[in-house]
Amino acid sequence: MANLLTISGSPHVNSDLSVKKIMWGVVIALVPTMLVSFWYFGLGAIIITLSSVLACVLFEYLIQKYMLKQSPTVSDGSAVITGILLALNVPSNLPIWMIIIGALVAIGVAKMTYGGLGKNPFNPALIGRVFLLISFPVDMTSWPLPSVNRTAIFDAITGPTALGTIKEGVAKGESIQQLMHNIPSYTDMLLGNMGGSLGEVSAIAIILGGLFMLFRKIITWHIPASFLLTVFVFTGILFEIDNTKYVDPVFHLLTGGLMLGAIFMATDMVTSPMSKSGMLIFGFGCGLLTVLIRVWGSYPEGVSFAILIMNALVPLINKGFKPKKFGEVVNNG
Repeated sequence: MANLLTISGSPHVNSDLSVKKIMWGVVIALVPTMLVSFWYFGLGAIIITLSSVLACVLFEYLIQKYMLKQSPTVSDGSAVITGILLALNVPSNLPIWMIIIGALVAIGVAKMTYGGLGKNPFNPALIGRVFLLISFPVDMTSWPLPSVNRTAIFDAITGPTALGTIKEGVAKGESIQQLMHNIPSYTDMLLGNMGGSLGEVSAIAIILGGLFMLFRKIITWHIPASFLLTVFVFTGILFEIDNTKYVDPVFHLLTGGLMLGAIFMATDMVTSPMSKSGMLIFGFGCGLLTVLIRVWGSYPEGVSFAILIMNALVPLINKGFKPKKFGEVVNNG
């Protein structure tokens, strides 16, 4: 008897959202952050962003067409997102050839090696960023300061980030109260007027992008909320224990790549858990690891490493926190 019913692969969800709509929705959400980075870091930020995006799109196209013998899918926007996020994770004065290498690692190693979109276990942009940090530590930690001369590219004035200033100062025995005079105000942090990578910009711009994605149902609140709340709670506890050695939790929320990581990178649906409870556990783990690395690790920042470590644990989280099956009857005893 001929098959009367053909069932395609999962997910069996009726939604007006497609992969293409989701990806380009994320690109739109990233526009405020990019514009603020362009304003503060000028021409260098524009060049780095364009180079990163073009390299990611080109590498994905070439690998799919000539190595995997597949029809290129660069129009879905996923390579564009990887390029933007990679650019937001590096300094604006990074040599162009380095960002191209980072794009090759992000697309060629972290994404296409595993089969492309939907199959990569780790966030591609973060893999590219960590590869560059380990390979070129000097260039990746020479942070340009916001400049009035926005046409400057390679001769921009550099300086330590707020996290780096606190980390180095505490190691030298200086108190937090002394060090706080040497970092930007919280108002500047909210607006993005501080040194760092392109993504260490206005918290307001990043939050606006996050709200847009929530409104469009591209992401849910579970990972960003649990990530940020965990960092806030644990750094708050440390601050209450010794406020001469540990900085207050608001500082941690507004500095480094925490906002960008929690809202745009940890929420990557390919590399994050499927269930809501799993997402909460994932966000908690990211937040806890971020605090541990920032406070006791050798790096002043820990967001990238925290997310990648939790990416590796996603299969285990998915097994332990499975969503309820459709039609499943729960036995309450």
